[in-house]
Amino acid sequence: MGNHTITKSPAYDYLLIIFGAALVGLSFNLFLLPTKIAAGGVSGISTILYEMKGWNPAYVQWSISLPLFVLAVLLVGKEFSLKSLVGTFFVPFTIWVTGGINVHVENPLLGSIYGGMLIGIGLGIVYRGNGSTGGTAMIAQILKKFTGISSGFAQLLVDGCVVLASALVFDFELALYALMSIYVTSKVIDFVQLRTSPTKLVLIITEREADVQAIIREEVDRGMTKMRVVGGHSSKERTMILSVVEQSEAVYLKKLLEEKEPTSFVIFLNASEILGRGFSSERIYE
Repeated sequence: MGNHTITKSPAYDYLLIIFGAALVGLSFNLFLLPTKIAAGGVSGISTILYEMKGWNPAYVQWSISLPLFVLAVLLVGKEFSLKSLVGTFFVPFTIWVTGGINVHVENPLLGSIYGGMLIGIGLGIVYRGNGSTGGTAMIAQILKKFTGISSGFAQLLVDGCVVLASALVFDFELALYALMSIYVTSKVIDFVQLRTSPTKLVLIITEREADVQAIIREEVDRGMTKMRVVGGHSSKERTMILSVVEQSEAVYLKKLLEEKEPTSFVIFLNASEILGRGFSSERIYE
């Protein structure tokens, strides 16, 4: 019970936002800026302006994000905007503090992949705290709120314009690397937000209900739901059993069903987010 109290507290949200924003800022300094990857957003604009004018990226990001912060206050509401202010401050702050760090990554392929991954983890953590890192990430969150599209896809749409600018300022090849970085970021954001520990939904249609039930309960120790179904061809009544298992359990369950229940019809589906007692929280054995 204590765990749920912590995860729902505002302080926990702010810790997530600060930690995520720090990862985003670090990624910018370690991977994107040295390799001239303008991977969308305000960070991409600051990369372009750094190369063109030599302007400090931290100051550029603060100056662009403030008007967008005002926009978020008007459109999304006070609580979200206070959290956004924390994210808006901490990304450029991290860039400012860690400006002297150089890990000597100069290959744009490495910069785009690892930069994209670290930013995706950071933004995903920030979004889990119901916040934003300011700049165009705010626009992505506003799009998510009013259209229901995923954060990753919203970010992808918003960042395209900056990449076009980078193609003009740098070269077309670096713009392609930036697009790759944005794609990696969007996938990692969704992965972090959905907590996609690889889980499988298993559908088993069988005439041997008790045997299959025993395998799931005793061998993999998972719960299940049963439904009566009718075969379209034979018109025979069968049982469909639904169960959710983790990836490693799915491999083991598949092996067991092939050996012990070869006549059962089995489907494995990817499941993105599972909520409910026994899977996302502690089990109760009755």
